[in-house]
Amino acid sequence: MPLSAAGIEAAAADLLEAEATGRQIGLLSLRHPGMTMDDAYAVQAALVAAKIAQGRRVTGWKIGLTSRAMQQALGIDIPDSGVLFDDMEFASGATVPAGRFIQPRIEAEIAFLMGAPLAGEAVTREEVLAAVAYVAPVLEILDTRILRRDPATGQTRDVCDTIADNAANAGYVLGPQRHAPGTFDLRWTGAIVSRDGVVEETGLGAGVLGDPVAGVVWLARRLARYGGRIEAGQVILSGSFIRPVECPPGTRIAADFGPFGQVEIGFA
Repeated sequence: MPLSAAGIEAAAADLLEAEATGRQIGLLSLRHPGMTMDDAYAVQAALVAAKIAQGRRVTGWKIGLTSRAMQQALGIDIPDSGVLFDDMEFASGATVPAGRFIQPRIEAEIAFLMGAPLAGEAVTREEVLAAVAYVAPVLEILDTRILRRDPATGQTRDVCDTIADNAANAGYVLGPQRHAPGTFDLRWTGAIVSRDGVVEETGLGAGVLGDPVAGVVWLARRLARYGGRIEAGQVILSGSFIRPVECPPGTRIAADFGPFGQVEIGFA
């Protein structure tokens, strides 16, 4: 049975409170053992509606679970998505204030800045590139308002927990560089990611569904199935090509994308 309307609203309210207080909630997948991905997206939609009611503005989308390794680990074969808000963007070189996030981690990605709207269940790669104004380097800041592991049972978060929690999105850091689509082969565009001067992860864009553009194709098609679309001016985080890097207080992250650009962020 799908989650009831009351169950959906309660889960969204709990997630909002966890974000506001910095205290994580228990696994929704444990609270609702039959929870489906459709249920999880319904919770996410309620969460998004509540944030909009609070005055926040949607500025884009994030795509997650794009790597084969992560999909196999969770037993799925599709990505997931979440919503970006206007209070999530940090300038490259900035420092995130202490207490802003619960357990922040970062991922390196390629961002698509949309110049035109994009919609339709049959959107093509060529249509995506035609609608994109620029591509840019970006760091996504992940956080979790849900426990990663239940202390009593040992059960870990599953894909439904992640989706409900706005796909674990918390912030993003755009690099200042802007490139016209087609300037770089995004499959071969990658980054060297360092934490406090030590290289932690490296990766290439091909780790995202074989081509980061494929992530945007998937997102446009998924939104179209629910009557939505990608809007002009929105930022799309196309998916990480590295494993998440933990960012405890005092961490400084630098991502070197070579000729594509550089991005930095610190955590107080």
